[in-house]
Amino acid sequence: MSAMFRSFASFNFRVWFIGALVSNVGSWMQSTAQSWVVLTELTDNDAGAMGVTMALQFGPPLLLVGLSGWVTDRFDRRRILVITQLTLLAFSLAIGLLLLNGLMTLPLMYCFAFATGLVLSFDNPARQAFVSDLVTRENASNAVALNAASFNGARMIGPAVAGVLIVAVGTGWVFLINVIAFAGMLGALVAIRSGELIPRKKADAGSRLADGFRYVARRPDLQVIFAMVFLLGALGMNFPIFASTMALEFGQQADGFGLLSSILAIGSLVGALLAARRARARMRVAIFATGFFGVVSILSALMPIYWMYAACLVFVGFAVVTTLTTANGYVQTTTDASVRGRVLALYVAVLMGGTPLGAPLVGWVAAEFGPRAAILLGAVGGLAACAIGLTWVIASGRLRRRAGARLGLELAETRPIEIITRPIPVAVPEEFSDQGAQTSAIKLD
Repeated sequence: MSAMFRSFASFNFRVWFIGALVSNVGSWMQSTAQSWVVLTELTDNDAGAMGVTMALQFGPPLLLVGLSGWVTDRFDRRRILVITQLTLLAFSLAIGLLLLNGLMTLPLMYCFAFATGLVLSFDNPARQAFVSDLVTRENASNAVALNAASFNGARMIGPAVAGVLIVAVGTGWVFLINVIAFAGMLGALVAIRSGELIPRKKADAGSRLADGFRYVARRPDLQVIFAMVFLLGALGMNFPIFASTMALEFGQQADGFGLLSSILAIGSLVGALLAARRARARMRVAIFATGFFGVVSILSALMPIYWMYAACLVFVGFAVVTTLTTANGYVQTTTDASVRGRVLALYVAVLMGGTPLGAPLVGWVAAEFGPRAAILLGAVGGLAACAIGLTWVIASGRLRRRAGARLGLELAETRPIEIITRPIPVAVPEEFSDQGAQTSAIKLD
């Protein structure tokens, strides 16, 4: 099996991948329908209302980060996912029925968005951490990248299908179709073989919620990663606002909006597959990808016609997924297994938690100054994230002069030895070493 798809050697991962693909198609259909409902049915093209909806949905993970991470480390992750998926299924069914009967209102949609965010607070970290339970440590980074490929492969299909269905039968039916799509994830969770799951060290009852914060406080590299994804999530990843308002500016309807989201996913899928080929996740890749995002976002804001804007979105999607897949893989493969759930909960909270702050601002800018100004604001977020990463690389001493190197500069693979605060013990094969993770990324090839 090729290096790109090596995680498929695991039966559990194959089942998970297929189930997640089906479920993610439905999720993207629903996400597209929700954005269109808020923008065109519940308001008169109010991008600010979209920003509030996104803020309510993505705010709870930030508020509950300590609790959700502790739950992920303490309890069986598969059971957590079964509970969260069944709850989300019930929400989709209720929203669909309310829309079909003409009973949905904007305040009610706000309530559903907030309730969904509460459930996702526990679903997202459990889902992220569960991927590393399906494969061996050596394949963890590859599994994260392939999981992202499944997510973005679904993104190529879901929004385009949703756009056509919205025009043909209405938004309510899109939510009801997503109810059926939940069978993919639930079926995979039932089919996974418990005996083949990778053993992990669970947090005991006495583990503290603050342990995840303390761990990250000792890892300046993780702090930089978190700062970068926060800026990207807060300002740059408000695609429902960008794509829907640009679609209206170009005179498109729901199908045109859905097609833009699917085109964005083409670049996202390419980025995820290329990440799967890499032996390990490198911080430098995430840094350069954020800078590339800023540049192509600026170019997209300047495009005069629909198809030129759509073409730019391929590169935007590539930059975003390269950043996030690399950052996620780096966090997973360099974090001690005993606190990985809590650290991943922090990661997800930082990524999604930026939305409550950024989405209302971006929505307001789009409503007051137009969607192009909002896209430029997102580009600023990407360039700022790149600047933070580059500043840390230089300040940490990893970038140094070396004769014969390209441009006369060399980027070291490890951080300076002086940040180690205690001796490094002999590595334990089953777990990642806390101290070792503080000095270098674990080489997986």
